[in-house]
Amino acid sequence: MKQSKAITDFLEKNTAWLAQFNRTDLLTTMMALCDLVGFYILDNEQKVRYWSTGAESLTGFKRAELLGNVCPPDYAVTNADHNTATELELTPANTGKNTTTPRYNHPLRIKKINTALYAQASTDISRVNNAQFAGGFGLLLKASDKLSSSTTPAKASADTQQDFQGILSRSPAMQDVFHIIKNAAETASTVLVRGESGAGKELVAKAIHDLSVRRNAPFLAINCAALSSNLLESELFGHVRGAFTGAIKDHSGLFQRAQGGTLFLDEVAELPLELQAKLLRVIQERNCIPVGGDHQINTDVRIVAATHRSLREEVKNGRFREDLMYRLRVVPIFIPPLRERREDISLLIWHFIHEHNSETFRKIEKVEPQAMRAFLDYQWPGNIRELHNVIEYAFAVGRGSTLRYSELPPEFREPRIRLDQPLRAFKAAITLTPEQEITAIRDALTQHNGAVTAAANSVGMSRATFWRKRKLYNL
Repeated sequence: MKQSKAITDFLEKNTAWLAQFNRTDLLTTMMALCDLVGFYILDNEQKVRYWSTGAESLTGFKRAELLGNVCPPDYAVTNADHNTATELELTPANTGKNTTTPRYNHPLRIKKINTALYAQASTDISRVNNAQFAGGFGLLLKASDKLSSSTTPAKASADTQQDFQGILSRSPAMQDVFHIIKNAAETASTVLVRGESGAGKELVAKAIHDLSVRRNAPFLAINCAALSSNLLESELFGHVRGAFTGAIKDHSGLFQRAQGGTLFLDEVAELPLELQAKLLRVIQERNCIPVGGDHQINTDVRIVAATHRSLREEVKNGRFREDLMYRLRVVPIFIPPLRERREDISLLIWHFIHEHNSETFRKIEKVEPQAMRAFLDYQWPGNIRELHNVIEYAFAVGRGSTLRYSELPPEFREPRIRLDQPLRAFKAAITLTPEQEITAIRDALTQHNGAVTAAANSVGMSRATFWRKRKLYNL
């Protein structure tokens, strides 16, 4: 088995000290210390000989159901390529083969337990007299606890990612959002999530539900902008038979179907004024009357609303009730757009690549530097949803193991700024921020295929100033 330098040094310097111990006692002591981490032992038939308490908690597989039985394929320790496709959605980051001491180190997305959890599996085989395969040892670590490994490519990105209830982010701004979500989930307060389209507002609502005492009750969602006023009223509050043409039977509304759970009202700013009054009553009185009905139905539903608009502006413009706004935004949560958390772009790119690698015939292993620069420079008006669509587009139009710049949608290859004479005159009259200068210089180089003189002229700089700026900004 491959040893680190620390282990080698320890063995060389402590041979005499180790000789006084019984091997069984040493192994028992080590197993006891490892019981709280995801440690396990397999024999040469892949049967589980030991499955720690930590492995139980991390995977959801109980010791009683595994001991003496063949382990789940993801955790096998064999000489074969470790590329087993299983229900746990194995995404191998390294499947190298070594005939003597193979070591596997790969991220797993575990679905056995009731959450999506990234973990790292590291395994080593063991041989009898350095020849006969005798089984092996495994270690599972949470994404936040994983040890770095030279056998895991940087592109796997699982080493540094953070998964909060299915929301991936490294951004400090999002850590504040996660903190509010956790605290708000412990209360019964109504929450208003504000963010641009595609930023992940429904994921936030689902996280609040999953972390709350209502987690075992229904989580239902509706887009208030997707239905006409009459249909929306019926869908929210239900209707009785004969309430209108086509109402041939009683229909339970979302407030009834979500009883005891959470109702997510997406794009709540689009709710018609006449329905806003009825929603306000439901929030205040905890009951509703179905369309065409004559009796009240008690409701026990937590509301999480979302909008990309400012409700205060909507109130000023007479399109939203002020009293309802205050009822909805007891706990406001703002999701920063993707362009304001650039550190998440690479993380999300590799997350979506790994998803599609397991679903399609194409397997992407790296991203061309020019493509990655384009990803990082893009403003992402559609946020995470748009990024996902771009990755899906690249999988569809490209081939090979490298995602190339030429496989990005047309908008990535179109000049974002036309640096013509009028713009140079405008630039001369104002002072650009460093970020604006960086964008202008980079775009100029792209448009002129790296020709420095032409690029410098297009932004109204001398060649010497252009070179100095490039060096300053490390472009």
